[in-house]
Amino acid sequence: MAQYRTKVLIIGSGPAGLTAAIYAARANFNPLVIAGMQAGGQLITTPDIENFPGFEEKIGGAVLMERIQKQAERTGATVIYDTIVKADLSKRPFVCTGDSGDVYVSDAVIVATGASPRWLDIDGEFKYRGFGVSACATCDGFFFRKKPVCVIGGGNVAAEEALYLANIASKVTLIHRRDELRAEKVLQDALFANPNITTVFDAVPVEFVGTDMPLALTGVKVKNQKTGEISVIPCEGAFVAIGYRPNTEIFAGQLEMYESKFLKTKPDSAATNIPGVFCAGDVKSPLYQQAIIAAGSGCIAALEAEAFINEEKA
Repeated sequence: MAQYRTKVLIIGSGPAGLTAAIYAARANFNPLVIAGMQAGGQLITTPDIENFPGFEEKIGGAVLMERIQKQAERTGATVIYDTIVKADLSKRPFVCTGDSGDVYVSDAVIVATGASPRWLDIDGEFKYRGFGVSACATCDGFFFRKKPVCVIGGGNVAAEEALYLANIASKVTLIHRRDELRAEKVLQDALFANPNITTVFDAVPVEFVGTDMPLALTGVKVKNQKTGEISVIPCEGAFVAIGYRPNTEIFAGQLEMYESKFLKTKPDSAATNIPGVFCAGDVKSPLYQQAIIAAGSGCIAALEAEAFINEEKA
């Protein structure tokens, strides 16, 4: 078991964490980045990215994250492939423990652990993820221009995804397991008024179906809650929109959270309720699941961490 000492410990290696690392390194803090369970974050599961500034041609999510990591390391950050399983934020310096047993001691912590999409865990979901099955319409909707798609869910996220896709896809079918939506009334009104959106109620997805050569989604198999009838709704893209789960379990009882378990921060800031602890990226807000926004929030967190450490020294 080893012990590491750093001024800034960054937990998470997605766009938020690695951008924070770049800025913390530029401040000569030589930050440590703990990569987590999925080095590179959610973005590495996205085959093609066309909306990240600076890339004229599309770029794979894994390639983009590799480049950002190399930039962070070249600037002075160190990426460690470990997962934080325990965090003691009760006093400074903060002490975090990795799954490896290694201990990380720091003057400031930036939490960039992200949020994970809630999945259905049905047959075919993992198989066609990235090949028709997605959890982000704003990320992947572009690839289904003039093609039929399905959106699965009944809350605000599902309604917003359906309305967004209605301007792109040839047809949008919203699949919901109950007989009425949970989305806000204004969203429902817009949804039902859109001629390009069809809603299928009382339908529970039981399988994603498609082809093997090439690997491509062709439909969603659903079961009617009332009749038990099984049918397949044809589509080339299916968007699971049943919400996101923030990766904040290890901070429970220490960092203030909303009921949804996303972290609370001070207004217009990355600062949490504990001085010296900051957060960035999807762990802070589920509103916009975009890499560029996560990267920007990582910059803010690092700049605030720098100001905090410098004030402590003064």
